[in-house]
Amino acid sequence: MELVSPALDTTLTSVLSVLLLLAVSWQLWRLRWTVTRDRECQLPLPKGSMGWPVVGETLHWLLQGPDFHISRRQKYGNVFKTHLLGKPVIRVTGAENIRKILLGEHKLVCAQWPLSARIILGSNTLVNSTGDLHRMKRKVRDVFSRTALEEYIPRLQDIVECELARWCSERDPVDVYDACRTLTFRVATRVLLGLSLEDAQMSYLSKIFEQLLNNLFSLPIDVSFSGLRKGIKARETIHEFMAKIIEEKLQSPLAEGHKDAFDYMLSGAKQNNQKISIKELQETAVELVFAAHSTTASACTSLVLQLAQPSLEKLSRLRYLDCVVKEVLRCLPPVSGGYRTALQTFELDGYQIPKGWSVMYSIRDTHETSPAYQNSELFDPDRFGRDRNEASAGRFDYIPFGGGTRSCIGKELARVILKVLAVELLSAAEWRLATETFPRMQTVPVVRPVNGLHVYFNAADHNYITQQGEN
Repeated sequence: MELVSPALDTTLTSVLSVLLLLAVSWQLWRLRWTVTRDRECQLPLPKGSMGWPVVGETLHWLLQGPDFHISRRQKYGNVFKTHLLGKPVIRVTGAENIRKILLGEHKLVCAQWPLSARIILGSNTLVNSTGDLHRMKRKVRDVFSRTALEEYIPRLQDIVECELARWCSERDPVDVYDACRTLTFRVATRVLLGLSLEDAQMSYLSKIFEQLLNNLFSLPIDVSFSGLRKGIKARETIHEFMAKIIEEKLQSPLAEGHKDAFDYMLSGAKQNNQKISIKELQETAVELVFAAHSTTASACTSLVLQLAQPSLEKLSRLRYLDCVVKEVLRCLPPVSGGYRTALQTFELDGYQIPKGWSVMYSIRDTHETSPAYQNSELFDPDRFGRDRNEASAGRFDYIPFGGGTRSCIGKELARVILKVLAVELLSAAEWRLATETFPRMQTVPVVRPVNGLHVYFNAADHNYITQQGEN
């Protein structure tokens, strides 16, 4: 009498074969990454897991979100390996580790942007520049100098006042993230690019730019209806829109009075005996809007989120605003980190970082785990006051805009926008959360509320700021 039917026997054999195949594949996958270490270096690879064949740990990363990196950092330490989106990645946390990466630009590591982003933004941008070319372009494009910022502030204030008046005129709750994106787009186009557009034109250009942003990180396949093709089409539309304005600037002397970023670029190029083509100016226009738009909108939203907390009585003092802005950027840096590619094998925290591997440094994790900050999980602007000044402990314990030669070129403009927005909110508006609880935040690609931050705004009938400049 047969104890196992032929059908069941076949099923068991198939299942065992699949399990055996998976086990062998997993072992081969582990072996592959073990043998790819640099054998000329005696240091071991960082601890961690490369996940399953081909997919690595990508599915875990997508499902777990920020918890993915937190759990692995707790298990493996501040430097660990993983495999995401088809590439081996070294995840790095900690001020000293990040210092070595950011100061090693062009020597140990180089900036790494996805191919789709490099294609869409264009070959003349800072994103696509390295070494001496990158340094030269940053010098010529010093459109965020102290002199330039002082020139921008009056127009920036006008835009913030106008947008805040719109928020206060709404009877329904305002989605702050969407509203801040509109605000920063207007700042980028009017203040940096010098465009005077009607609302309909501004709305049209904003939609085109959103199309570019939405497809910036896509598969690098240029076929009809692909994300890359949509991004390229959006870029060409913006370039065409800017062409006439740029030609007028190139043919006329620098205008007296208000200057925009193009004026400062042309002046800087002349001083450095450099020529700038129309194509380069077109691509720079897109890059400037990109630099001043999404991440600054994220930071502005985070500012409103923290101002909605009931424990910021000291905000009647203008100098305290600087502490609040710094703490907003510490708790909720607009981007969670940055990517680099190892140009050569080097040591980090006792491990080897093999040549060619991707390195992702974490801004948010470094802020959260730095021993420089007392009770780092709390929102506490006093930590940046004169009495404590916790950020002075180390240069790389506070890096909301990155650091080194690749630090965010628009960081000073972002700080100015945040301070102007805070002052205008406190002097001209009252607000309250439209929901019972504060929203959960997502961190990729930029920090923002998962389902929006909905707030009621009303025009204030009094001035909150009574003692300007008081300590």
